[in-house]
Order: sequence, then C-alpha cells, then structure tokens
Amino acid sequence: MNLLITGFAPFGRETVNPSYEAVKLLPDHIGGIKITKAEMPVSFAASGPALKAAMARHRPDAVLCVGQAGGYSKLALERVAINLQDASLADNDGAQPVDQPVVPHGPAAYFSTLPVKKMAAALQEGGIPAFLSYSAGTYVCNHLLYTLLHFLHTEAPSIQGGFIHVPYLPEQAAGKTPPPPSMELSQIVRGLELAIQALA
Repeated sequence: MNLLITGFAPFGRETVNPSYEAVKLLPDHIGGIKITKAEMPVSFAASGPALKAAMARHRPDAVLCVGQAGGYSKLALERVAINLQDASLADNDGAQPVDQPVVPHGPAAYFSTLPVKKMAAALQEGGIPAFLSYSAGTYVCNHLLYTLLHFLHTEAPSIQGGFIHVPYLPEQAAGKTPPPPSMELSQIVRGLELAIQALA
C-alpha cells in the first residue's frame, strides 16, 4: 500500500504546525505501507489543488490528511466533512469565506472512507489519547477533507481518504493564557504510526 499523508504549514500567529512537524518525523515505511509525505498550504484556494497534484504525482492507495486543532487534548479521527466554509480567521492568503460551500451544489456531507473506528481503537490500545470526531470544523481542515472526499467519490472511488486532527505542541500552549491542552510531538508521531498500522 502507498499512503500519502499530509500536514499543514503554520497559520495565524503560530510559527509551527504540529501536523506537518509530526508527518515529517514518520518513517518512510510502516509495516507494508510506503509513506509519502507532503505539506499543504493553509489556503482555501490552494490546498485542494495542492492535494490533487500530490495525488497525481504519487498515485496513493490511501490519503490521510492531518491538521492542528487548538484546544484539543486528544487526536481526533474525523468521520465527517461538511460542504461549508465559514472562517473565523483569515487563511494565509487573507481569504475569509463566510457561509460559502466548498463545492457548489455538492452533497451536504461526506463520511471518511478510512476505518476510523479501528484506527481509534488502535490508538487507545497503544496508550495514545484519541476519539472519534463528528465535526472537522469549517476552516481549511474541513475544506481539504471535503475536497478530498468529493474527489474520491466522483473520480477515484478505489482510494481511501480521511483526516486526523492533532493538539497543540507544549511550546505552542505555553505562550497562551490560559495554556490550552497540548501533546508532546513524540506522542503525536506515535499516534499517527498506530493509526497507519491499523490501515494495514
């Protein structure tokens, strides 16, 4: 199996994004799965094309996107992407869509096609705090997940796809008042490894 796993660039006032920091540290192979890594822009306009370009280049059997969820204390395996862009914060291009669809006239929602229950169980059994989430938000993370799942449903049904949100790193949390929940980078990396192993 060839897995394409993506993380995001930093956004807002952050100088790091734990999603891509963790993705970078993953080995090139996990079990029988080849790991291909890519960084996605925090951009409503550019993230979808960047993901599709990476998929065309690497021809994956599955795609796992990873993003930051400030305030979370656990890894969140997303079950649902909704057809809505409603940004409380401008993206890195300065765009801040409100009440706009990801795909005009597209379905209201798509479900992840990864085995998220199995992945969550593997994380929990491995001692990594994790839960199933039913909302990926309405920012660029949800935009990318919806874009991915729409593409898979309409053009590449043989490919699996999904999304995991990860908490802040401790160094990010330390600069905020009051400090929000966080997770060590090594623990996030281990969580992603366990999730990927569950795909095999």
